[in-house]
Amino acid sequence: MNQRRNFLIGTASLAIGSAAATATRAMPIALPTAPRIVDTHTHFYDPTRPEGVPWPAKDSFLYRPTYPKDWNALASRHGVTQTVVVEASKWLEDNQWILDLASREPSIIGFVGNLVPSEMDFGKHLQRFSKFPIFRGIRIAGDWPKYMNDTNFQQGIRLLVDNDLQLDVNGGPEMLDSVVQLSVRTPDLRIVVDHVGGAGDPTMITEKWRSSMEKVGRLKNVYCKVSALLEQTKAARDKQGSAPKQLQYYLPILDHCWNVFGEDKLIYGSNWPVCEIGGSYSDQFQIVAEYFSAKGKTAEEKYFWRNAMSAYKWKE
Repeated sequence: MNQRRNFLIGTASLAIGSAAATATRAMPIALPTAPRIVDTHTHFYDPTRPEGVPWPAKDSFLYRPTYPKDWNALASRHGVTQTVVVEASKWLEDNQWILDLASREPSIIGFVGNLVPSEMDFGKHLQRFSKFPIFRGIRIAGDWPKYMNDTNFQQGIRLLVDNDLQLDVNGGPEMLDSVVQLSVRTPDLRIVVDHVGGAGDPTMITEKWRSSMEKVGRLKNVYCKVSALLEQTKAARDKQGSAPKQLQYYLPILDHCWNVFGEDKLIYGSNWPVCEIGGSYSDQFQIVAEYFSAKGKTAEEKYFWRNAMSAYKWKE
């Protein structure tokens, strides 16, 4: 089956290169040997809906419809055919919008919703959405650490554990100590730290990030999503799409994550379409594919899907 997939994708690559017929040679497509690749961080939304969307902003190049078919056109060239969607919208009913979309899209194998554990109605909303097998947990971001000692927050986190759901956390290095505290309080909660813990540009990572990631990496049920590498660079912040494309540039982050989390707790995520702030889907994939393929077949397979399955426990 791998040979057939390699042949088909290689044929597609040749066709695309021929169609491009320019002086610039088409970028080679990296295809890992892992028999399955799951992208655990995509965002789907549609600003053309009558109600619009709360994110992204209208003046952003990201303000356009993004659907599974759009993602698949980019990801399938690399053998990526399944995804876990992470909801960025704070609108309650946008959780249902993704669940309805997933019912028609076999490529979506998991969904991380957007609910706030500290809110009074959290339990009611969690009960509603967790009835869908595709619903695998929630994402929290922003100032969530300030609610750590809130009774409602603690009860909400307990409900996640009781329902065998996980928690994605998004933020900068300043939130990592709270991740440690949360995991120590609730050791049976599966936590996924998004976007390499907000490391930032590889040439400017701080000792705070390094030391905090070491603490987080020692925790049993805490995983790290290797995502958002390109869009965190200074070059991408200065000019869209201009992030460095060479693996060497990202080694300070990748090597540290590998050293502190090991092969059993690192997870692949593209952060598409947000990754396009730094470069293309292919750009970000080439970097991680090159890095993890050098770690051996076992580690590569764990990174591209097995570790994610342990974290999200999607229903096969």
